[in-house]
Amino acid sequence: MAANEKTQAKTEQAKGKVEEAAGRTVGNERLIAEGRTDQAKGDAREAKEKTKDTFKH
Repeated sequence: MAANEKTQAKTEQAKGKVEEAAGRTVGNERLIAEGRTDQAKGDAREAKEKTKDTFKH
């Protein structure tokens, strides 16, 4: 399960980066904000998984 969560975190981060870049390209502030939000979600999920791994070992 942890590998799945880590993959999902990386996917959210990548999706956020693409959205943010697209928003910057077209000048869409909402898209930029959504991209940053997705990146933050991915970062939080990744941090949670790293914390779980630290206490697991």
